[in-house]
Amino acid sequence: MARRFDAPVRAILGPTNTGKTHLAIERMCGHSSGVIGFPLRLLAREVYDRVVAMKGEKQVALLTGEERIVPPTARYFLCTTESMPVHGGESHHDEDVHRDFAFAAIDEAQLGIDPERGHVFTDRMLRARGREETLILGSETLKPVIRELLPEAEIVTRPRFSTLRYAGSVKLSRLPPRSAVVAFSAEQVYALAEMLRRFKGGAAVVMGALSPATRNAQVAMFQRGEVDYLVATDAIGMGLNMDVTHVAFAGLEKFDGRRDRRLTIPEMAQIAGRAGRHQKDGTFGTLGLTEESGGFSEEEVAAIEDHRFRPLDSLYWRNAQLDFTDVRSLIKSLEAKSDDPILRPAPEAIDLAVLKLIAEDPAIASRRDIQARRLWAVCGLPDFRKVGPMHHARMVRRLFSYIGEGGHIPHEWFAAEVARLDNMSGDIEALADRLAGIRSWAYIAHRSDWLKEPAKWAERTRAVEARLSDALHERLTQRFVDRRTAVLVRDIGARGSDALPVTVAADGEVSVGPEPIGHLTGFDFRVDPSARLADKRLLLAAAERRLGDELDRRAKALVEAEDHVFQLTIEDGGGVAVAWGEHVLARLAPGRSLLEPALRTARALDRLSAPTRAALRDRLERWLDAQIDRHLQPLKKLAAAASDSASSPGVRALAAMLADAGGVLPRKAALSAIGHLEQADRQSLYQLRVRLGPLDIFLPLLLKPAGQHWRAALMAVKQGQAMPALPPPGAATISAEADPRGAALAYRRLGPTWLRIDLADRLASHARKVGSGGGDDPVDRDLATSIGLTDDDIARLMGEIGFAKAGDAWKWRGRRGPRPDQRAPSSHAFAELAKLKKK
Repeated sequence: MARRFDAPVRAILGPTNTGKTHLAIERMCGHSSGVIGFPLRLLAREVYDRVVAMKGEKQVALLTGEERIVPPTARYFLCTTESMPVHGGESHHDEDVHRDFAFAAIDEAQLGIDPERGHVFTDRMLRARGREETLILGSETLKPVIRELLPEAEIVTRPRFSTLRYAGSVKLSRLPPRSAVVAFSAEQVYALAEMLRRFKGGAAVVMGALSPATRNAQVAMFQRGEVDYLVATDAIGMGLNMDVTHVAFAGLEKFDGRRDRRLTIPEMAQIAGRAGRHQKDGTFGTLGLTEESGGFSEEEVAAIEDHRFRPLDSLYWRNAQLDFTDVRSLIKSLEAKSDDPILRPAPEAIDLAVLKLIAEDPAIASRRDIQARRLWAVCGLPDFRKVGPMHHARMVRRLFSYIGEGGHIPHEWFAAEVARLDNMSGDIEALADRLAGIRSWAYIAHRSDWLKEPAKWAERTRAVEARLSDALHERLTQRFVDRRTAVLVRDIGARGSDALPVTVAADGEVSVGPEPIGHLTGFDFRVDPSARLADKRLLLAAAERRLGDELDRRAKALVEAEDHVFQLTIEDGGGVAVAWGEHVLARLAPGRSLLEPALRTARALDRLSAPTRAALRDRLERWLDAQIDRHLQPLKKLAAAASDSASSPGVRALAAMLADAGGVLPRKAALSAIGHLEQADRQSLYQLRVRLGPLDIFLPLLLKPAGQHWRAALMAVKQGQAMPALPPPGAATISAEADPRGAALAYRRLGPTWLRIDLADRLASHARKVGSGGGDDPVDRDLATSIGLTDDDIARLMGEIGFAKAGDAWKWRGRRGPRPDQRAPSSHAFAELAKLKKK
């Protein structure tokens, strides 16, 4: 698939530290206009600041998912690769940046082989063009595919300005100053930074998930020399410029979104190449890893030092010519394959995965043209919190429900979510999670067609992100920078505690070397309280860093486990939780409705890797949905009828009241709704298993013990209260000392006695039947005696029904309802009438 163009296209290829990005900036600023796409928001922001210093704010624009600064007179655009303005084809973004640029460039184009984002880089390399000049920046591994895909492109290779040499393996306590330690998870970054604080007095932290403000503040500490060490994820390999002389790999494996795998040699080189700058040489190595224990091989070292890598023979590609006839056609066009063998079909990205999940709804799958375009635009909302397609699809579906027909997102909901995240309390993990959350709302705020006042909300989300960034920088500094303990830390580190092996016994006992330091119960690690404080803190960091495999193993086993492994449990404070044995995995919180509670994973699960935690959360949500469906099926059907447009207004009104009340409602609370029911409505309610009794409206099947338990739990969660005490299973009557919240779920109060609703219904129905037939005694004596009702209980019940004692006889009072011979037919009666009509 060769691409033809009139303006020259040049590919500038070479290793890191060759000045490719600097060249692109200079070339762009020499043209009347230009655009550059970068792999990271952090890098786009860094270059934006540089170009603003050269050209002025009014001439420069920044386009990323979460930031949008576009002055009316902007001529130079710095973007993330996904946000680059490209005419036609696949796009999730606004199309209001319609312009041709004199210059265009894409940075780190070799990421076209990245499984998650590669198709975007390939698309921009093939289609992003400047009127006068186009640059493709990347590694030399791109050369064969560029020659094949873009035969008219000029290829220029640039040598590295300095030398990069392998320095072997070193302990953390012996890292040279101006070193960057690279890890591949937030948990590992935090553990290493904590140990560097103890060994060296402090470390800066850089991760791709940080906001630009937090990242810049952390890097500034390192650049000023306030700390001599930096701990980062592999985001450091994407062009972030710092005065690093040595790069130490904490490991050589990473999770790529699907599996743990060893880094490729080009990935190793990309990261190692951050050592040294301009003419200054650099070194790279590992932390305590030899070739035998998973460190660099001789072949890898030679390739990195000599910049010799296997050329790419393919790139990931996804069709950009989309068919918006309807959603099914859209999915089909996204999954179309290229005829060119160099362009490999991209693995399913999260936007497509979410689209497929939502399209399982036939009503959505048939959406056409503009609605299909809007749905695809919403599917482009990045999964900043890394919760996975299933959970992320719920957010996307809700957004589409507002904007699918051309409407706007309710500002009340938007404001409430932003306000919830505008909270500066908590630890590093809590602040980082809120930062990930506000990024979603910042992305939404920059969609001009999704909100009525996008500029207002963009400013609001930007302010919240700035406050969270400042708070996170403060927490990072407090936790990882402490020079006052540097001397003590070096003394402790001299004993080599960092190198001791960590083991987990079958009973959960965790040991560092021969010394037990705590116990792993479920997913919660507790340090041995008898350990000395200094040793405890050091050994805890070592244990937490290495417990990841064991925690992930346990989590993955639970993901594959059968439903019986989990149970609903009530905590000491009355909270409702999902447990595995004695270990709480998640707690229920108020959700969208009684039958849709939210699930909040336990803090202990935060130690899991993000993909594993997301998978376990999804498993727990599926278990919860299955249990609600199993025990409260009639209530689910009733709730569905309440929102079904095919149901009559009368049925919807009564169904909504009854569903909201948990399946039991005093008849007098719904007299108005009952009065508006037509004969067909009563028959519909009968089919929904609703009993319109003389005293109560209820779903008989929900009076079973399991139904009572789950209704009580969900009602407590919805109301934000503790789980009430429930009556003994099967009890016909209970005493007045019973918990009224628990009793009210299935019982009617008669003074000092609670009588089960279905039994009260039988007694009431018998009384009205006898009364309407002119009988003498409307009380079902046999039933009343068998369930232990006293004369006072019977009198109260008969009074509720509408009878009063006159001497030895019961007389109809006529004040609490219609006379028995004038009462409205029951649902069952209507059903019988319908049968007679058919005959």
